[in-house]
Amino acid sequence: MFEEASEVFDNMFKSSFPLTFIVFIPAVLILVSPLPAEAAHEFTVYRMQQYDLQGQPYGTRNAILNTEARTVEAEVLSRRCVIMRLADFSYDKYQKALRQSAGAVVIILPKNMSAIPQDIVQQFMELEPEMLAMETIVPVYFAEEDDELLSIYTQTLTSSSSQGSLSAAEVLLHTATANGFQMVTSGAQSKAVSDWAITSLEGRLTGVGGEDLPTIVVVAHYDTFGVAPWLSYGADSNGSGVSMLLELARLFSKLYTYKRTHAAYNLLFFVSGGGKFNYQGTKRWLEDNLDHTDSSLLQDNVAFVLCLDTLGNSDSLYLHVSKPPKEGTPQYFLLKELETVVASQHPEVKFSMVHKKINLADDMLAWEHERFGIRRLPAFTLSHLPSHRSAQRSSIMDVRSVSPSSRHGAGEPPAGPHVDVSKLSRNAKVVAESLARVIYNLTEKQVQEEHLSAVVDWLTAQPRAAQLVDKDSSIVSTLEYHLSRYLKDVKRHYVKADKRDPEFVFYDQLKQTMNAYRVKPAIFDLLLALCIAAYLGMMYLAIQNFGLLYSVVRRITQPKVKVH
Repeated sequence: MFEEASEVFDNMFKSSFPLTFIVFIPAVLILVSPLPAEAAHEFTVYRMQQYDLQGQPYGTRNAILNTEARTVEAEVLSRRCVIMRLADFSYDKYQKALRQSAGAVVIILPKNMSAIPQDIVQQFMELEPEMLAMETIVPVYFAEEDDELLSIYTQTLTSSSSQGSLSAAEVLLHTATANGFQMVTSGAQSKAVSDWAITSLEGRLTGVGGEDLPTIVVVAHYDTFGVAPWLSYGADSNGSGVSMLLELARLFSKLYTYKRTHAAYNLLFFVSGGGKFNYQGTKRWLEDNLDHTDSSLLQDNVAFVLCLDTLGNSDSLYLHVSKPPKEGTPQYFLLKELETVVASQHPEVKFSMVHKKINLADDMLAWEHERFGIRRLPAFTLSHLPSHRSAQRSSIMDVRSVSPSSRHGAGEPPAGPHVDVSKLSRNAKVVAESLARVIYNLTEKQVQEEHLSAVVDWLTAQPRAAQLVDKDSSIVSTLEYHLSRYLKDVKRHYVKADKRDPEFVFYDQLKQTMNAYRVKPAIFDLLLALCIAAYLGMMYLAIQNFGLLYSVVRRITQPKVKVH
């Protein structure tokens, strides 16, 4: 009976190859069918800046990512998503990824930015301008660290770093059996945002005693800047300046409420937008007031313009000027009053004047007062920074506070830029009293530290990059509300880029969702295909020689017959 069955199967398989295919291929597919891709983790990523300023492109020009993850320790990074932690980040590693045409770069930031050690903070702040100055087509993203993302990084690091110390066969085996991660973004390619409006706010306190009253202008820009717009909170630069401006508006609005303290000075407060983009809001405001109208406080008797920038820390104050004030002028009186108040009431503060001429050949102005200086208005900027080149003016490291764990030792100041409300309050008192002395020789202005702290907390609770704050933003409406509480004739001013020759262009897709899928590497598919081919070849040979194979098996398994 078995011999007959053998002949039937032998004839069937030999005479009907399609039947053979139908019988064995389903079994093969069941055995080797790949597992569905597993979504290992979904997390939010923040793209590096992308903008054009005066026709010059800056930042990353790409937003799409769909490639396999590697760490910078891998020898080949081409068309790979290079993951690195901020603690291990360096400009050389970043350049290595760009030189090898990496598919993307993802930089993992700690959960608590304020706890980063000082040396890492300083290093990264110095690298941010260099990263933005070089245009690249490689998408660059930032992600906040969590346990799952850290696990992905650790597994990828192990896979990337082990390949350099193994033999070729070991590398091949390790590559085929290891798990990889495919990084995929959900957004589309970035495109220019049309008709974006930068909003600025103006309010005033009108003086009494005549028609041609001198005007004092107080200015602070509210927008922030850093390597990634969605991570730019700008606590010190320039949340501190805006907070001080609102406190000054509150103080002098009380004085202007009563007849006996209503001074013979007009006070004009201006909260400008686009400050980090060459002070576009201030530029348009000056054009509207000086070129496009016949009645403006800026066209009349301007005593001086005081710009507030980065005043939330340090025991130093610098008055930056483009032209030293002449003796006998209102700006000279303010300079002397600042010196007097600091020397008599706050001897721990170092105060000095810094003179720097306006360089019109530079693409970017150094300080906001230079916008006024170009229009021949007497102006200066008060800041605790000695130079406009300080990296903390444009850094994502500029956060509300710094954890004590980031300090190197006891008694050392906190690492990185942050806001010390007590020093901000002290600086606000210095400015308020100096202005009061200039206006009507009043002293001891009661600055409310709690009010300053509340405003700083609110400002630093959300990113304020110019690309994120449109005319309908809650930031603008809240600032407008606070100004309206203390000032009269509060109004908005808008800046839109010229469509034919835009001074600035913003792009979208600055915040996306990224998925990390657990996958096998491409070489695993190749080895799997070879194994399937070998299996099918062996099965084909076995089928074609089924009779012979059956005879051999029958002889081996047939019991031996004893011969008597």
